[in-house]
Amino acid sequence: MYKQKTKETDNSVIEFIENVESPQKREDAYKLLDIFAETTGYEAKMWGPSIIGFGAYHYKYESGHEGDAPLVGFSPRKAKISLYFATGDTERESLLEDLGKHTTGKACVYINKAADINVDTLKALINQSVKFLQETYPNQ
Repeated sequence: MYKQKTKETDNSVIEFIENVESPQKREDAYKLLDIFAETTGYEAKMWGPSIIGFGAYHYKYESGHEGDAPLVGFSPRKAKISLYFATGDTERESLLEDLGKHTTGKACVYINKAADINVDTLKALINQSVKFLQETYPNQ
């Protein structure tokens, strides 16, 4: 049976950021921490060893697979900074067009540094993601 790997932990967000090797990525992580916390109104929590998440929701797929995940989050990885937003909403794609320099994976948005992106668009993406997930998975 599948066991979810990424769970909310009691690890310190600040301690995690302080251990980011790159001074630029560390500075960007603090900037993103402020933006995500201010925009969502949620306290930052560590999810697994390296994701800083805000809020939470419980999902259940038709397959029966279910679990918990942050509404939004980010991770200052070695190569790039990963931003986590909900997928499945068409508004996400139009917002990403105005985000600035980024690439996308299946569910992640990757940036090199915070200076490459439009902060207002980032806030709109955060709000869109939270709203979409709360409507898709009500009763949290």
